[in-house]
Amino acid sequence: MNKVLILLASILIFAGCSSSGEKETVKGDEAPNIIFILTDDQRWDALAYAGNEHIRTPEMDKLAQRGVYFKNAIASTPICSASRASIFCGLHERTHRYTFQSGPIRSEFMEASYPKILKKEGYYLGFYGKFGVAYDSTGHLFDRCEVYDRNDDYDNYKGYFYKTLGADTVHLTRYTGEKALEFIDQCPEEQPFCLSLSFSAPHAHDRAEEQYFWQEVNNELYEGVEMPGPALSEDAWFEKLPLFVREGLNRTRWYWRYDTPEKYQHSVKGYYRMIRGVDMEIARIRKKLKEKGLEKNTVIMLMGDNGYFLGERQLAGKWLLYDNSIRVPLIIYDPRVKKHRDIDDMVMNIDVPATILELAGAERPGAWQGRSLVPVVSGTEESLHRDTILIEHIWEYKDIPPSEGIRTPEWKYFRYVNDRSSVELYDLENDPMEIVNLAGDTAYCEILQELQNSCDRLIQRYADPFSGTPTEMSVEPGLLPEYRWILPEAAGKQQAYQILVASERSLVESNRGDVWNSGQVRSDQTRRVVHGGDPLELNRTYYWKVRIWDQDNRHSEYSQVQRFTSEGL
Repeated sequence: MNKVLILLASILIFAGCSSSGEKETVKGDEAPNIIFILTDDQRWDALAYAGNEHIRTPEMDKLAQRGVYFKNAIASTPICSASRASIFCGLHERTHRYTFQSGPIRSEFMEASYPKILKKEGYYLGFYGKFGVAYDSTGHLFDRCEVYDRNDDYDNYKGYFYKTLGADTVHLTRYTGEKALEFIDQCPEEQPFCLSLSFSAPHAHDRAEEQYFWQEVNNELYEGVEMPGPALSEDAWFEKLPLFVREGLNRTRWYWRYDTPEKYQHSVKGYYRMIRGVDMEIARIRKKLKEKGLEKNTVIMLMGDNGYFLGERQLAGKWLLYDNSIRVPLIIYDPRVKKHRDIDDMVMNIDVPATILELAGAERPGAWQGRSLVPVVSGTEESLHRDTILIEHIWEYKDIPPSEGIRTPEWKYFRYVNDRSSVELYDLENDPMEIVNLAGDTAYCEILQELQNSCDRLIQRYADPFSGTPTEMSVEPGLLPEYRWILPEAAGKQQAYQILVASERSLVESNRGDVWNSGQVRSDQTRRVVHGGDPLELNRTYYWKVRIWDQDNRHSEYSQVQRFTSEGL
């Protein structure tokens, strides 16, 4: 089958083999309107309804009190770009492989994104705010669309204050709220609408010394209040972390935000004030819906794109697989459902698009990996019966160690990709703060092995269908051998490679190259790659494997492990 046919088949698979033509416009009373609100870096407990006694979120709380609140909502990948790609496409990062520094997301996935399908179903589509995914045809997904985020041209408050409404320069949160009101006013009456609002708040403006900027109206909020310090803030908890975490970006940003009591108070209050700003816009949006007579047929969904550290373990940012980093708020308020529920089930960001489509009466693509939450929202089902989820952050960046693992209602297992021997295991039922790492306890060997096997299976199940691994590996033996491999056809062109050579199979299987780890080498060379470590020992057996970065800078999985014996001249 040639490449054109392969590409066509892939698009049909991911689009659920649906027709390419748009359906006739559906009537507004036949399907609900949908507003999906996504916040940036709002962790699960940055919400009064979640039990936070210090934050003020009255509008979010009303949605939770009258709708369905998911106690254990999880971002499959704790970083904005990959998480947002997952929300659009219903796929794990392992599948779509989109993140920072990769090329644009594959069109095959976006052809089956929720806005693309809803538009075919006759919905009127709007998007305002942070898109977060590089895609050349963003405007074609929506009827009305404006993409913007914090402005990194400024290293001060102007990063959040550069948009104007009339003659006034306003905070991005206020601007997004106003765009939502305009959209609702201008929607065709004969069509249902789906409005996606992607707030930049409460993300810190990383380039600025002050980090957090909020609307003036919230200046006095939390004045005179002493925010309690973070949990696990003692040096001992930081020292328990792997060295590559202690020296990584999570620690760097802790110095930016939390390393003094003054910075901590400013940052936490600023973070909470920015969330209150979003909360105020929700109030305005709900008021507009009522004015237009739309409040009884408009479903409102609220979610955070990833979790966040507020100084716990002396860390900041997200990226790691502790619950601080992966748990997010998720609320679905459907005014047609008269029963409030709190749901304990693990639900995920990849469930959002399937939920939106079922609300709209549309068919989900068969390749999507998330589940619709409508049955538990409507009360037709008590539970999703989901026992295991894949969690991962596999972006290769020098200051953020990639990791992968699984979470069940009872257990958390994860390992670091570049040293799979660095493993953590937590009993979440008895240790929800993830304090006692049981991975080294022989009493839990069986559980550890079971979770590791489950993780391996999910990684294989969700592998990127459009890439491959290097094959036909060979070695020209010698004390400084030369390595060779064949690119997977889907890679197009190799942008970089990484070779691991180890003295034992178990080491290289753990992604440890004790003999030579080339690191990421930016090169298209696939033949006669000369060993870069110390000369090998004569007539000794070694083990090696390789992975590559493709034409769009997406890295493959490692190849199969190969064995060779060194030879002298």
